[in-house]
Amino acid sequence: MIKLRLQRKGRKKRPFYHIVVADSRSPRDGRIIERVGRFDNVSEKKELTFDEDRIIHWLKIGARPSETVRSLLKSEGILYKMHLIRWGKTDEEIEAALEEWKSQRETTEPESEKASRKEREKELLKAEEKEYKKQLEQKAAEAAAALEKEKEEKEKKAAEKAKAEEAEKEAETESEEVAAEVKEEAVAEPEPEAEVKETPEEKTAAATEPESKETGETDKPVEVKKELPTESKVKPEETEEAKKEEKTVAEGAKEEKTETEAKKPETAEEESASSTAMNANEAIDHIKNTPLEQLEGFVGEDEERVTVLRAWESKQSEKE
Repeated sequence: MIKLRLQRKGRKKRPFYHIVVADSRSPRDGRIIERVGRFDNVSEKKELTFDEDRIIHWLKIGARPSETVRSLLKSEGILYKMHLIRWGKTDEEIEAALEEWKSQRETTEPESEKASRKEREKELLKAEEKEYKKQLEQKAAEAAAALEKEKEEKEKKAAEKAKAEEAEKEAETESEEVAAEVKEEAVAEPEPEAEVKETPEEKTAAATEPESKETGETDKPVEVKKELPTESKVKPEETEEAKKEEKTVAEGAKEEKTETEAKKPETAEEESASSTAMNANEAIDHIKNTPLEQLEGFVGEDEERVTVLRAWESKQSEKE
């Protein structure tokens, strides 16, 4: 199948295209049948040159254009001309129809399509620059707001700190004033004098002082004589009862002494008659060195040490 398609030419990032007639099975840059035009869409103004007669010739014999080539031929009116030819229109009718089609397209074509590529790029750059300035202003406003907020927080913290320091100073001054007042009160109040306890002799001397003042003998000490009971004043009945009581008390003390002596063990072995009162080595030695008859009740039920119990079992096995 024969196709009308584009063949890429030019250098890297600066291509242009040839409109060629080639077999559909051949590669893009392969062998071609004929070149019928040139298309350059990288320059400021799109450049399109073609051989109209040869394109119509290949279209008449059945060549099929690619999508890109079809759009180019449609924009130039070649496909419309080919349609009129197939309808059997004359050359004059075809030219009149094409003139009318071109004039109608120019009136309906939007201004944006009429503008050149350079102008469109300028407008795009202006829009981008405007957007970039807007973003910069927004970022600057955000940074200024953040700085203002940080400044307010610092001022707030500084005010709180100053307030706390002032309160602390006030508390210190109040405590100093209270301490000074307490000190002044302590200095103003006299210390209480220690109470001097009077002895019985001083009391008697103080009691006798007024009498001595009345008589005028203040310098001479007054002797107080205490009368002691004599044997002649004690009744004989009271002495006999006291002697009986002393005798009974002495007898009771003697009986208690005999009971305690009877309860005391005669030897040191009887004092430690339990194995729990000794450590393990002493208890084992006592079991080994003492006859079995004297060891009755030495090892009690509260004995839990295995070594002592084994020594006691071995001592019992000797008798058997």
